[in-house]
Amino acid sequence: MEIKLIFSAVLLVFLPFLAYHAEAVTIFDISKYGAKPGGDDISPVLAKVWKEACEATNASKVLIPKGTWYLSQIRLVGPNKAPLELEVQGTVEANPDYTKLPQKDGQWITINYLDGFTISGGGVFDGKGEQAWKANDCHKNPNCPKLPINLSLNFIKNAIIKDVTTKDSKNFHCNCISSQNVTFQRFTISAPGESINTDGIHIARVSNVKVLDSDIGTGDDCISIGDETTDLHIENVKCGPGHGISVGSMGKNPAEKDVTGITVKKCTFTGTSNGVRVKTWPNAPATLKISNLHFEDLTMNNVSYPVVIDQQYCPWNLCTKDKPSLIQISGLTVKNVRGTANTKEALLFSCSSSKPCQDVQISDIDLKYVNSIPANFTTVCENVKPTVSGKQIPPICPTPVQAS
Repeated sequence: MEIKLIFSAVLLVFLPFLAYHAEAVTIFDISKYGAKPGGDDISPVLAKVWKEACEATNASKVLIPKGTWYLSQIRLVGPNKAPLELEVQGTVEANPDYTKLPQKDGQWITINYLDGFTISGGGVFDGKGEQAWKANDCHKNPNCPKLPINLSLNFIKNAIIKDVTTKDSKNFHCNCISSQNVTFQRFTISAPGESINTDGIHIARVSNVKVLDSDIGTGDDCISIGDETTDLHIENVKCGPGHGISVGSMGKNPAEKDVTGITVKKCTFTGTSNGVRVKTWPNAPATLKISNLHFEDLTMNNVSYPVVIDQQYCPWNLCTKDKPSLIQISGLTVKNVRGTANTKEALLFSCSSSKPCQDVQISDIDLKYVNSIPANFTTVCENVKPTVSGKQIPPICPTPVQAS
């Protein structure tokens, strides 16, 4: 009798859970609503089924089946009433001509205001960006045309983006802005190293975001981190080609807010211009703080600058350096970085003269020059006194503080 009572009690506890998960997921297959692979623009059909899926009170899935589908542009906006999944099995292609984008100031695929959302399916978002890269002169032309991001995620909560690829975006591949509790897992980004301004994932004004087990190769930062980012965890990411994983650049906007809690761990960089990097502008108004940074267990394969703190960041001579950066960097840990570098200055710590870097700890650095080691294979240290321990190849700063 006692066993029966216990079983009944357990069953009562788990019945609602079992009932919820036994509930059938409603599938909105775009091919069942008139969309055809290799045919006309699927955006009208996708917009229609998306609206129905958001209104559903049970879990639902919008399915783009296998095949090649042309999509001119789309805004997929919530709120959703129940868990919602976008399953992309096929290849979704943009128009290669960036001038044909219907809303010139918009992105290619925009997804906003969702809670409990998944992107999955093993498919590809192909931005067809080659023509746009050739026309991109934004580094010297302030009136250059705005180019679309492949996948723009904004104001989303409790989401996972997994097992999909973004390819050859005309601009950034993906952004994640003003969002909470988002995971990118087994997320692939693919573009040639010469593709201009094609950051892999740009993250800003977020909290509790993870990028895990992903492969990113592109023409700019593999991951770029903007202001007001809190608790970002990046682990087991392969980066290359590209410019590495970067915090910043920051400083140009006086409204920028603090960045804290950035972990980059067990990542591999191959043929990149940088490994991990923090960059802030000199002679700029922002006074935010960048703190609690952890760069650990990193492998560098023929990387130009494996670790960079650059508080004199001034690309294309777009600024002057007569005044130092006003941004404070503190609580930086660099631990267990090994592999090969192809410049003589493997580690650069160029901190601000007005706000020297504080609480910097460096341990177990084992980097080799790609060829024979030159006599001056070294680090650059300005306005920083790191505490060091373990192996130090190359030597870490002229006068570091030895850990006790």
